[in-house]
Amino acid sequence: MAVFTDEGKTYHVRVGKGDIGRYVLLPGDPFRTDLIASYFDDAKLVAHNREHKTWTGTLNGVPVSVVSTGMGCPSTAICLEELIACGADTFIRVGTAGRVCDRAFDPTLDGVINTAAVRDEGTTKHYIPIEYPAVADRHVVAALADSAKQLGYNFIEGITQSKDSFYGQHEPENMPAEARLKERWEAWRRGNVISSEMESAAIFVISSIRGCRASSVMAYTEMPKSVEVAVGALRILIEQDKAAEK
Repeated sequence: MAVFTDEGKTYHVRVGKGDIGRYVLLPGDPFRTDLIASYFDDAKLVAHNREHKTWTGTLNGVPVSVVSTGMGCPSTAICLEELIACGADTFIRVGTAGRVCDRAFDPTLDGVINTAAVRDEGTTKHYIPIEYPAVADRHVVAALADSAKQLGYNFIEGITQSKDSFYGQHEPENMPAEARLKERWEAWRRGNVISSEMESAAIFVISSIRGCRASSVMAYTEMPKSVEVAVGALRILIEQDKAAEK
C-alpha cells in the first residue's frame, strides 16, 4: 500500500483519492503533461512534486489524468503504485523511443505500440523473479491499434527493451562493460525488439501484479502523434467499459 501523508496525499506524486481518473496517461517528462492535458476537456493542474506533474480533466465525460513518471523504472514504479492506491487502473505510457531491430528503421513508421517489454532493468526484480513476463494488456493494445488506424498513422506492434542506462545504449564504447552491452544489443536486434526506452517494463509488470491494464505507445518521429493515438485509445476504452457496465 502506498504511503499517504496526514493530508491524505501520496508521499511522492502528492495526489489523493478523487484527484485522478481511473484512466491515466504516463509521459516521462513533466513538461509533456501540459501538452497532453490540452487534449482533455476542462483540464486542471492537480499537483506537481519532484518529477511528478499531474493534470486531471475528462474525455467522453469521464475523468482522466496525465501524470509524469520521471525517467527510468525506479521513479515510474513509485508513481504507478501511488496512482493505483488512489484508484487508477488503466495506464498508457506515452513518449518517444529509439529503434532497435532492422524493420524498426522503416522510414514510413510513426512509432510503436508495445505488446511486451524486455526486463533489462533492475526495479522489477525487486517485485518478482526475472522469469515473470512484462506483458501489455491485450485490450489496451487493441485500442491503441484501432486509434492509430483511425488517425491514419503507421504504428507497428512489438516488444520494447526497457533499460536503466541511456548512455549505455548510445555510448557503449565509453563504458567498461562495452563488450557486454554491445553483445546484448545485438541479441535484442536479432530478436526483433522494436524499440528501446526506460519505463514500460515497470508499468507492465506492476500492472499485471496489481490486476491493472497497461500498454505503451512510443513515437519514432513526432511526439504529438503518440499523444493523439493514446487519447483516441482512452476514448475507445472508456466507451467499451461503459458498454460492459450496462
